[in-house]
Amino acid sequence: MKVSERRRREVIDALRRGTVPSAGLDLLAVGLDRFTEALDAELVTAAQGGSVFKAVRGEYGAGKTFFARWLAERAKQHGLAVAEVQISETETPLHKLETVYRRLCENLSTAEFSPSALRSIVDAWMFTLEEDSLAAGVPETDTAALEEAVAVLLEKRLAEVSRSAPTFAAALRGYRTAVAEGDAATAEGVLAWLGGQPHVAASAKRAAGVRGDLDHFGALGFLQGLLTVLRDSGHRGLLLVLDEVETLQRVRSDVRDKALNALRQLVDEVYSGRFPGLYVLITGTPAFFEGPQGIQRLAPLASRLATDFTTEPRFDNPRAVQIRLPGFAHDGLLELGTRVRDLYAVGASSRIASVVDDAYIAALARAVAGSLGGKVGVAPRVFLKKLVGEVLDRVDQFPDFDPRVHYQLTVGAGELNEVERNAASLDDIPLDVP
Repeated sequence: MKVSERRRREVIDALRRGTVPSAGLDLLAVGLDRFTEALDAELVTAAQGGSVFKAVRGEYGAGKTFFARWLAERAKQHGLAVAEVQISETETPLHKLETVYRRLCENLSTAEFSPSALRSIVDAWMFTLEEDSLAAGVPETDTAALEEAVAVLLEKRLAEVSRSAPTFAAALRGYRTAVAEGDAATAEGVLAWLGGQPHVAASAKRAAGVRGDLDHFGALGFLQGLLTVLRDSGHRGLLLVLDEVETLQRVRSDVRDKALNALRQLVDEVYSGRFPGLYVLITGTPAFFEGPQGIQRLAPLASRLATDFTTEPRFDNPRAVQIRLPGFAHDGLLELGTRVRDLYAVGASSRIASVVDDAYIAALARAVAGSLGGKVGVAPRVFLKKLVGEVLDRVDQFPDFDPRVHYQLTVGAGELNEVERNAASLDDIPLDVP
């Protein structure tokens, strides 16, 4: 596979930091081939105006975040916009859908625009309205007639949304007026209000003819409006990732019940067809899906997401509403390491392939997994960070460096996340890599 230098560098730099790359995840997608056909079909469904709800389960370290971002890359290839929202008790509680919508807008991205792409998308939509009005025969030189035609077309496109969220259309009108008048401050304020931001200046809201802040009940209407704008501005839909939903298990029981009911409401709205072009993906641990503090607490939600996992994982149905990630085995870790080694070797020292051969990568993978209590499933992040930052970088820079002679793997508690620390000793662990 031919990879651009920029893309290669972004992936390698992220692995060196111990983070999931923001792009190029297809280069590292080991073991996900069995999901590709079914997920691509679902992305096509969303791109054609349908709607999809999908749940992904996996233990901590199984690669749920990686999976979500890998799917996000594929969604962009299908013409969808993407937003990843981390659910948390304090920053983004799921029972407050207005906060989820706000985070969605803050993290909204497309193949062309990085977060937040909201302004670029709205501006593209306004431009589309003008182009469609001109195509209908409105003279470009007649400014007043063009403005009137655009206003009429705006109302027509948002007619369905206006019934449930009339203020969304009003704010879009206000934004267009402010832009046309060169009032940047008002335009920014109205756009922030459209994105669900609180504490917008009263003058901006007054200019747009709206008041108050977005609330829980208005959030779904605004999402409906955003989907309309996305489709009309050339984007075929939206992939919304709700990551770490299992954090609901740690909140107060009353808050948990509200959050589970909000999730049930979202599932029902997706299935009802209210959100054409929307693909919702949630991630969580098996305990969240099966335990008493998770979705089993709300029977209607549990029944909607129920999936049979009693068969062997190799017979799992990737088309089901819920799929599971089994996590890495040693062979998968070895394949991942060789992929990264080969990617690094492009344009690097010719010694890379011979000094860091498959046998060394296998030994390093075993040693890292051993330092984490033998739990291969939680090892990929640490393994790749060590491989890139402590082995490949040194081989590339120092002609006489041999990791078998000059390097001893040490895993310190300070470089591990909570899950990795639970698997390892709290002390530094020196390990020989043969």
